[in-house]
Amino acid sequence: MKKILLLFLFGSFGYGWSQTASLNGHVSEGETPIAFANIYLKGTEKGTASDEHGDYVLTELGPGKYVLIASAIGYQTKRVPFLIGKNESVELNITLETSAESLDETVVTGTLKPVSRLESPVPVEVYKPSFLKKNPTPSIFEALQNVNGVRPQINCNVCNTGDIHINGLEGPYTLVLIDGMPIVSGLGTVYGLSGIPNSLIEQIEIVKGPASTLYGSEAVGGLINIITKHAPNAPEFFADGFVTGWGEYNLDVGTKIEVGKKADLLLGVNYFNYDIPIDNNGDNFTDVTLQDRVSIFQKWNFKRKDSRIFSVAGRFFYEDRWGGELQWTPEFRGGDEIYGESIFTRRWEMLAKYQLPIKEKMLLSVSYNDHNQNSAYGNELYLADQRIGFGQLTWDKSTKNHDLLFGAAVRYNYYDDNTSATFASNQNAPDQVWIPSLFVQDEITIAKKHSVLTGLRYDYDNRHGNIFTPRAAYKWKITGNDIFRVNAGTGFRVVNLFTEDHAALTGAREVVIAEELQPERSINVNLNYLKKIYSDNGTFIGFDASAFYTHFSNVILPDYDTNPNQIIYDNLDGKSVSQGLSANLDLVFASGLRVLLGATWQDVSNTENGSKERQILTESFTGTWNVSYILRSLDLTVDYTGNLYGPMRLPLVGDLDPRDEFSPTWSIQNIQFTYKGLKDFEVYGGIKNLLDWTPNRGNPFIIARANDPFDQNVTFDGNGNAVATADNPFALTFDPNYVYGPNQGIRGFFGLRYTIN
Repeated sequence: MKKILLLFLFGSFGYGWSQTASLNGHVSEGETPIAFANIYLKGTEKGTASDEHGDYVLTELGPGKYVLIASAIGYQTKRVPFLIGKNESVELNITLETSAESLDETVVTGTLKPVSRLESPVPVEVYKPSFLKKNPTPSIFEALQNVNGVRPQINCNVCNTGDIHINGLEGPYTLVLIDGMPIVSGLGTVYGLSGIPNSLIEQIEIVKGPASTLYGSEAVGGLINIITKHAPNAPEFFADGFVTGWGEYNLDVGTKIEVGKKADLLLGVNYFNYDIPIDNNGDNFTDVTLQDRVSIFQKWNFKRKDSRIFSVAGRFFYEDRWGGELQWTPEFRGGDEIYGESIFTRRWEMLAKYQLPIKEKMLLSVSYNDHNQNSAYGNELYLADQRIGFGQLTWDKSTKNHDLLFGAAVRYNYYDDNTSATFASNQNAPDQVWIPSLFVQDEITIAKKHSVLTGLRYDYDNRHGNIFTPRAAYKWKITGNDIFRVNAGTGFRVVNLFTEDHAALTGAREVVIAEELQPERSINVNLNYLKKIYSDNGTFIGFDASAFYTHFSNVILPDYDTNPNQIIYDNLDGKSVSQGLSANLDLVFASGLRVLLGATWQDVSNTENGSKERQILTESFTGTWNVSYILRSLDLTVDYTGNLYGPMRLPLVGDLDPRDEFSPTWSIQNIQFTYKGLKDFEVYGGIKNLLDWTPNRGNPFIIARANDPFDQNVTFDGNGNAVATADNPFALTFDPNYVYGPNQGIRGFFGLRYTIN
């Protein structure tokens, strides 16, 4: 009898649960699917992950009330209650929102291996595509203007080329990587940050302070790593285009294609055009350079056994830009009748990563780029070819308390131009250098909350001999939400002037190299504290503060002051110091309000012969902000972004130059409205430079002697210095290098995004 009763009970139990329900849905950020998001039901063991298309399925659910919890790295965790009936199939689509600046992203830049941002011994800042969308720009160069401690510096009023400053240090001290490869350097520092489709970017990682132990030369002041999307995470098709009131047009188009069962292709095209000469400041020169630019990017991901890495990417870039007198046309290129600066740039790049098919974690990375530049600065021609090849093999090995990384690398630099830099013994002498390197890194866990990172790199340069760059870091994980870090290291930089300082090529100044230049060396110490707070009402607070100190020796500086007609380069016989404080505050409220605030105070100076002088074109403080509010009932997001820059010392032409020696405190502010109420579409628009600020405010002129760009009416003394005359009362020569901010005033913009997942 008991056996019959038990059989009856088990049969009833099985029958009851045979009446099961299922749950399915799609996880996305707006129209972009989120692959491999974690999905589970609170209080149960039921869980899964979204697939590469963002879809998920949960089956064999009993009827009742549940709370679904969805989470993914870089996004705010979402909890959704739902009710399900017997045998019911419920569809529940989940939209995740990115954290203001999440502290849990996976980063690779600080240690050359994937690690949670919280666990990284090296502070790494991470910026997602959602950050870039808050102030749409046609290039990464402009997009970084709202990153605390990072400033795009325009180096010429005529051609508008520029570089990236980190913590007040000049562009040549910043190494720019694409997918971890040092593919943007030298000439590419000026041009390589244009034409990378923003829609193809997974995230941007920024390290402030020397990283030469892992990345070699140029990573002295910091580095920027642009990580492109993994094809399965990209939408099937996307298009993003906008126009501005100045007549600028920018278009990003991309798609992913499955090539058989073993490969995925990510393809993107960027096109930018601006062809309307505007002269609002009345000096007869274009306020903004006219540009026609196209960039084509593709990335192949191959599926291999055990998820081993194999990817190949390439990019082709072409740009035609010119600025100058409004009467300039191409037939005046290279002549001395009408002044113009015309630059043709052709560049292609490739990079690949291949994980060796062995038990050990060994990764082979290679990259190569070829950059051709054909430029005319007035009647001065600058023709240059640059090729950079890079290969690196790393071995990632972990033991109980040690996380080791061994590496060997080789870098090939080829550079040739039509200047004296590559001319010797009355014949052309291209600069060709091979730099082999070895490095080792060890992260040692010394206690549950304490770890130490040590590293050493050896480079051999046949021009300068052996170069050693050690570094060390200490991390104290006070709690799961409090991290204290100390980083110390050295950096070095091998210099090629003509690939780095664009001011040497524009205008009428003569370039003088005073001596045989030696590599620059730096010693850096950085203290960092990171704190995150989650409240019960859904509010998130993140705080990140750093104190930094960098001491340079052998620093190479352009001297604009000794002779106003020359730029003199030599090694500083003394020291150069960059020091300061930086802090970021992230606030995210359940109401839909997000606030990201940043501020940096810095003191960058050079001391020679007992005399201390503030470095030119370096601001004393910066501030950035990003305020967003989501009006959910209207499917509308409002973004208010801006920056604030303190005074910086500017390059005057002579003692009588009437322009201000220091810039004022200035700010660029923008507002944007984005509507997401249409399926697959986002409509956005707004106003850039709300304050209508331009650098000619308070100055009699920006370009010196704009009315005489070839110095035909300038009188010189026996030493080659300009003499004051009735036609030239301030003893000036033509010089467009007095520049510290963009010349574009207030303008509207309107754009449309279309995405198919």
